[in-house]
Amino acid sequence: MKALGILAMAAFVAVACTPEAPDVGGTGDAVRGKEVAAIAGGCGCHTPENGPVGAGGVEIETPFGVFYSTNITSDSTAGIGDWSDAEIEGALRRGVLRDGSVEAPVMPYPLYGGMADEDVRDLIAWLRRLPASATKNRLHEVSLPLPRLAFWGWRTLFAPTVAAPAKAPASGVERGEYLVHRVAICGDCHTPRNAFGVSDASNYLAGVNDGPIGKVPNITPDPATGVGEWDEADMISLLQDGMQPDLDNVQGKMGDVVDGVAGGPGYFEARDSDLKAIAEYLKTVPAISHRVAD
Repeated sequence: MKALGILAMAAFVAVACTPEAPDVGGTGDAVRGKEVAAIAGGCGCHTPENGPVGAGGVEIETPFGVFYSTNITSDSTAGIGDWSDAEIEGALRRGVLRDGSVEAPVMPYPLYGGMADEDVRDLIAWLRRLPASATKNRLHEVSLPLPRLAFWGWRTLFAPTVAAPAKAPASGVERGEYLVHRVAICGDCHTPRNAFGVSDASNYLAGVNDGPIGKVPNITPDPATGVGEWDEADMISLLQDGMQPDLDNVQGKMGDVVDGVAGGPGYFEARDSDLKAIAEYLKTVPAISHRVAD
């Protein structure tokens, strides 16, 4: 509770300046945008188990209460159908909604903030083609005092603006790093957090024992507690079809991002070259010895 009090206080004293989101440059390529969405796990947090894709309402439990994902379909009332590209980009990259309020940080905008302009533009084009759903957004059930101000305070303290590239790296480890950090956002689930909900950079990708989605494995190349004994082919196979080297399939949230939710895109639709780049990068991150309990 002390952390909540500090965060609420910060919201009152922080000087937060929100620049207007620049438009990323007109109409993108929806086909390529689906590939971006595939690497992003099909935006599966916004899709209920039985669909429709992007309809929102998925429950996200956190130490600060229960949050519900939003409708990101093309519906003009319940979704984002009448939002401009700049407004969608502002929410995606900076966590700022069209009315000027700040999103709850369960939306990983601090990570998406570094997504390349071309990928944002194409992802928006794909989102605009999602069939409209009239599913209404649900209010969050949070224990934070003055949550809107708390979200402002959190953004000011912990989510500085990230300089995004115009284009993403084309191949190799650099592309893999970009995809892991800014599109697949692997660290959002595989990295533990502190009392403020901020990822612990010293344990990047080292796994989580008690996160909002339960236990999440260590994916650093530590040979005893991580994936150090996996080769690139093992990693690519897991991302393509969910199969681990021991022939067991991944389950839960990882299964969703591999297979897609309710017919939405998942890693199985990503380019082989992108999955290879991710595997190449994961072999280069610092190995951390951290065993996640079975």
